[in-house]
Amino acid sequence: MNGFVRRHSRRFTAIALITVFYYQAQLPKLPEAERAALAARFHFTQLPLPELPLLPGHSRRSVRAVNPALAHMSAWISSVGAAVALNDLDGDGLPNDVCYVDPRTDQVIVAPAPGTPERYQPFALDPSPLPYDSATMAPMGCLPGDFNEDGLMDILVYYWGRTPVAFLRKGDHLPGVPVRLAPSMYVPIEVVPEQARWYTNAATTADLDGDGHADLIIGNYFPDGARILDAKATGEEHMQHSMSRANNGGGDRFLLWSGATVGEHPTVRFREATNVLDEATAHGWTLAVGAADLDRDMRPEVYIANDFGPDHLLHNLSRPGKLQFVPLHGRKTLTTPNSEVLGRDSFKGMGVDFGDVNGDGLLDIFVSNITLPYALEESNFLFLSTGELNWMSQGVAPYVERSESLGLSRSGWSWEARLGDFDNDGGLEALQATGFIKGGVYRWPELQELAMGNDELLSNPSSWPRLQAGDDLSGGTHNPFFVRAADGRFYDIAPELGLNQSMVSRGIATADVDGDGRLDFAVANQWETSYLFHNESPNPGAFLGLHLLLPLRLGQVPTTSVRAGHPGVDTPGRPAIGATATVHLPDGRRLVAQVDGGNGHSGKRSSDLHFGLGSLPSETTLPVDLSWRDPAGRLHQDQFRLGSGWHTVLLAWPREQEGNQ
Repeated sequence: MNGFVRRHSRRFTAIALITVFYYQAQLPKLPEAERAALAARFHFTQLPLPELPLLPGHSRRSVRAVNPALAHMSAWISSVGAAVALNDLDGDGLPNDVCYVDPRTDQVIVAPAPGTPERYQPFALDPSPLPYDSATMAPMGCLPGDFNEDGLMDILVYYWGRTPVAFLRKGDHLPGVPVRLAPSMYVPIEVVPEQARWYTNAATTADLDGDGHADLIIGNYFPDGARILDAKATGEEHMQHSMSRANNGGGDRFLLWSGATVGEHPTVRFREATNVLDEATAHGWTLAVGAADLDRDMRPEVYIANDFGPDHLLHNLSRPGKLQFVPLHGRKTLTTPNSEVLGRDSFKGMGVDFGDVNGDGLLDIFVSNITLPYALEESNFLFLSTGELNWMSQGVAPYVERSESLGLSRSGWSWEARLGDFDNDGGLEALQATGFIKGGVYRWPELQELAMGNDELLSNPSSWPRLQAGDDLSGGTHNPFFVRAADGRFYDIAPELGLNQSMVSRGIATADVDGDGRLDFAVANQWETSYLFHNESPNPGAFLGLHLLLPLRLGQVPTTSVRAGHPGVDTPGRPAIGATATVHLPDGRRLVAQVDGGNGHSGKRSSDLHFGLGSLPSETTLPVDLSWRDPAGRLHQDQFRLGSGWHTVLLAWPREQEGNQ
């Protein structure tokens, strides 16, 4: 017996190590009683988003007509397009309007959010008389924003097959006065003067150069000029040339705001900033973009999440009219896998969001990826700030990746990543949109074979396997709802909340649509009905909500004014994209958030700020620090003591030259 053991000792050792590694790789289980206690804090009612009647001769599709060279993989090509945004479009002071893309009909639908009053009839945005060919073009997302700075919310729609279109609200209504929205109130304007075939998958707004105006970041996917959706095309098309280092995509565009007019014939002009990034950085296959000030200089850094290649975090050193970015990379240690070093991952960045997860008063970065077992698995990323902001001047990203230890590394084929406090306890929950293609024929073996092949084969579509309607790639997963437990880890409690139905989802938008202090969220589903999840969680904690607005005219607001409640006719303004609020709690903790200009994949949260305050008494007032740039680009800071509830803040834009550039 001893001889047998000696002869096979290495095998026994290997088996023992494999067994140890296997169990170490399993996620910890939360006791059922604790899961139930976590779930008891939340409750959501699922409401379908409004749909429009079909036009005569039209039907709802489940796959797109594509270039003949791509027809055998039409389901793959047809896997994006569902998008959703929540915001205040009709001027009633609440973010209770939804704009979403239904890929089954390629309609961009504007409607009151489900469960809110029927203030107007749902309608679709029509880009005519601008050139638009429904046979070769398709909408991919809608981005609310006041692009011509008149106090009325506009909508940017971005597409596959053409450049984006800004639907500007006509200026025949006073800002802050509710209106019955209708298609006739919008004027479609070309964002890029010379129309081209772009394949845009993400867009956001941010004041990139610090001049006080919101610029555009456009994230493109397929190469410019391709004919991906042209079923009559005869030329060749190309896919990515690598699974992990592809830089032959359409790439990213930075469009600087350069002027606008208001009234019955509103306009807006943008100027493309060229030669901002090197070719390898600029031409990734982008699925998500985000902008947030990470080093406290009121210039937003930019995160670009790419398919088939590394993501990029860009340190912003711009000045008015001139963009300058320096790529940042994380530090690798002996125990850090390459993929967990920020900026050196392999694939597939598919969603990005910012939030203070570790409670240090600095924003962290949450990124979605493919995390399926036995698949093209890398990891979701949670890059936590180390606080060493001086590293950024040396090209180093001051972040460490901690998704595995915090329970957020694995979820599925994930798209949108979204952070928010849904029970007002002062801590963030994490949501993700998951799923790829839903069908009855399992196609993972063929895809895995392609992924393991030589990169030289990838760009040729004929090397790709059959992926058509009826095939399945991760079509049976649910969207996780991660909640932090007492042990500090996040756990997916979607099954306990009744949120575990199988969906193929893309975008997630958050907003307090009815002003009750509880964050709601909407999910855009690909080739399926999309939904609003109305938050009816019992016994939520106190909250502090902020509508941060910039004035419309110089000298209109010489000093910052604050009042309780939601915006109205007495507070005409536009969302202060990029403004920062820091709430100081009695126990010394700080809660921080910035006004979001549309970060992520295809979901756009409202431009309001929401802070959960936990069990603080309702009569408690808290110091709140505000930082912003006025429309002249000047920096300002102020502090107020505010109680719980919603507050509207009209930020100062004085005539005198105060503040520092």
